[in-house]
Amino acid sequence: MRAFVITLIAFATVLFAAEKPHPDTTKTSSGGGLLDALFAVGPDESIAKGHLLTGATFSLLQGSSNDDALNIIIGDIYKGEGSMFSIEAFSGYFIRDALALGVRGGYTRTRFDIDFTLLEDLGDLKQHRQYVSNGFFVQPFVKNYLKVLDSKTVYLFNETSVSFGYSYGISQTDNGEDLSKTRSNMWTIRIGLDPGLCIMILNGVAIETSVGLLGFTTSAIEIEENNETHSEVVYNIANFSINLLTLDLSLVYFF
Repeated sequence: MRAFVITLIAFATVLFAAEKPHPDTTKTSSGGGLLDALFAVGPDESIAKGHLLTGATFSLLQGSSNDDALNIIIGDIYKGEGSMFSIEAFSGYFIRDALALGVRGGYTRTRFDIDFTLLEDLGDLKQHRQYVSNGFFVQPFVKNYLKVLDSKTVYLFNETSVSFGYSYGISQTDNGEDLSKTRSNMWTIRIGLDPGLCIMILNGVAIETSVGLLGFTTSAIEIEENNETHSEVVYNIANFSINLLTLDLSLVYFF
């Protein structure tokens, strides 16, 4: 794992170096740094010019709790259930060897229903809350593969992308006396650099893993409470760290 992290850091360091075309030799050069020392891509390789890449992922997470109370510091959750479903598809075209342009899109739905008590020792504020949200995103990307080994099996890559997302949700809270509804709309733009590793497991089929290394996200949220009050929140997040617990894993098809 440590070796993989070091590889990713080294890759990010040379990401912005000037890219030079690969001559028609086994190896491009040995005197101009890593990018000049890459092996040439053969016409029969999956990442050669004119090929396509595509793939899809989906996930479903469900959970529930209706036994012992779950302590959340400021209260207890006595009953809860929720789920999160997401589906994502992507496709790209190699405009030249090892360089693909593409687009990714996806949909996410989140739902939870909980009964909880706040400040049980002081006020014993019992509430029932329901929440549902739906989100969509579209993400154009540029994907650059690096053939650092004289092999058709293992490649490094970096994906540079701009993501545009929109989500809307509704939350309803009932404390036995009053019913409160909150609606929210959120718009998000993210610019990111995601380096990773590609391993061909079959002819035209690969497993790719990547990690968000650099990213900047800006979000705007519009909130409406009980059809009366409105508020807006805008925030920005810059990410310059590696979290190995959030590795993305994808099955990719080349043809």
